Amino acid sequence: MSVLSKSERGPAAVGLLIAVLLALFLLIPVLKVIYVAFLDANTGELTLINFKDFFASSLFRESFYNSLYVAAMSVVFATLIALPLAYFTTRFNFSGAIIIQTLGIIPLIMPPFVGAVAMKLLFGSNGSVNLLLEEYFGINIPFMEGLNGVILVESIHYFPFILINLSAALVNIDRSMEESAQNLGSHGFRMFRRIVFPLAMPGFLAGAALVFIKVFDDLGTPLLLDVNKMLAPQAYLRITSIGISDPMGYVISVILIAFSLLSLYVSLMAMKGKDYATAQKGGGGLSKRDLKPHEKVATYALVLFILAVVLSPHLGLLLLSFGTVWSFAVLPDAYTFAHYVKVASEASQYISNTLLYAGIAALFDVILGTAIAYIVFRTKLTGRKWLDYGATMALAVPGVVLGIGYLRTFYTIDVPFVDQPLATWWVIIVIALTVRRLPYALRSCVAAIQQVSPMLEEAAENLGATKGRTVMRIVVPLMSGGILAGFVTSFATASVELSATIMLVSRESDAPLAFGIYEFMQSASGRGPGAALGMIAVVLVGLGTYFSHKIIERTEKSRSSTRPVNEEAEA
Repeated sequence: MSVLSKSERGPAAVGLLIAVLLALFLLIPVLKVIYVAFLDANTGELTLINFKDFFASSLFRESFYNSLYVAAMSVVFATLIALPLAYFTTRFNFSGAIIIQTLGIIPLIMPPFVGAVAMKLLFGSNGSVNLLLEEYFGINIPFMEGLNGVILVESIHYFPFILINLSAALVNIDRSMEESAQNLGSHGFRMFRRIVFPLAMPGFLAGAALVFIKVFDDLGTPLLLDVNKMLAPQAYLRITSIGISDPMGYVISVILIAFSLLSLYVSLMAMKGKDYATAQKGGGGLSKRDLKPHEKVATYALVLFILAVVLSPHLGLLLLSFGTVWSFAVLPDAYTFAHYVKVASEASQYISNTLLYAGIAALFDVILGTAIAYIVFRTKLTGRKWLDYGATMALAVPGVVLGIGYLRTFYTIDVPFVDQPLATWWVIIVIALTVRRLPYALRSCVAAIQQVSPMLEEAAENLGATKGRTVMRIVVPLMSGGILAGFVTSFATASVELSATIMLVSRESDAPLAFGIYEFMQSASGRGPGAALGMIAVVLVGLGTYFSHKIIERTEKSRSSTRPVNEEAEA
């Protein structure tokens, strides 16, 4: 057994502390959920009886099949939306490609549950679209009826995951592969089906797996659309109505975790043993061609139609936030600022709580992310990579599962001087947000530290600086762009987290913004203020996304301008 050197003791102590925190607030609650799912409440022995009871219930079987169906169909429809946008913007020369790609990512700014009610007002049986269809064509299409509504909302919100990954994969395909296929007589759809799309399969599968996981685990959208016969809503309803002792909530949680991991595994296995590499790295991507006039008209018509559909939730939410009465009408009867005034006077607590919770969580995330990145890439401590794996594992744990785990684990643990269980104290919400968003900050910090040359640290230490001083005066400042981007990303996404926080809000005064939106949207009279809160949430996430990109862009420019100087110094 090797003895740690003096310079390794500090990182080892920090790594041990982080490991304890991850075990306490991520691993143990999840294991507790899994353990209870297999526990016989009467005998105290491990058993499969709870899973047998689950599949013996017609309600739970239907919920299980519904969740699978919604997740799978959401992937299909998200692909139908993303594929044309990705292909047209990377394959053809026409103005507006960058704008189309940018607009295609905007749906990610709005959490799906925020726009669910607005989508119902636009596409519901008595919504704007169907009212127009009935008036001019005499038809009514059930866009938002039952599971259809969940699929439509989820597809529109999560398709950018496929768009981003598929576009990147298409751009990286060596154009010589396409030229070789053309020389052999392959053109049009046949070439796309046999050459282009298979080479872009890694990007597509990465995006499709993310869509499946997100939809399968989503809680807020089905709840707001009154679709309760799905797994995540059933887990929430069982725990909140029957109590934390009900085994079915834990069985559902285990199934949610299993399918999250399974979807990632299947996406990896689908690519195993297949070679997607191109012959030349400098191929320059797919060769672009100009569109013929009739092709240009058809392409623009299709793209504009898709963009109109995917941006409709934002328009609907904006109209709802200013509308007075919107029922059985194409547009609201009149417009007012009263909803925003009501939010400012009655719901300011939701906003202040969110700023506090998300701010603290983001701060902890970048501290933990920076520490983990440093330990993994700047030390040789045994087991250091498990810190990365452990922190990233939060991506595979649905928010509702983490919330249930916290209730089960910390409900009997009283906090000194507070005189209440940890599971009902507002700090538990901050902890949940920290754990849920840690992977986002960690990835930013990892990218930042990988671009900091170790030679700079060695030079500082050779001049007499201690390891701690080198980290604080050299490493952290050089990582500041990535750290700040991680903070903004964590803050923006944590500010609209619902799945975990809805399980942990014990009193109205502790509720964050997402919970407030959900509460307002429960009644017709509260939809206007709820939409106003939703617009505030969209602005928060939008600003966060914008500043995150600006920070990364500025950091890249700064690094590019200093790279020649650094290379000359190293030479």
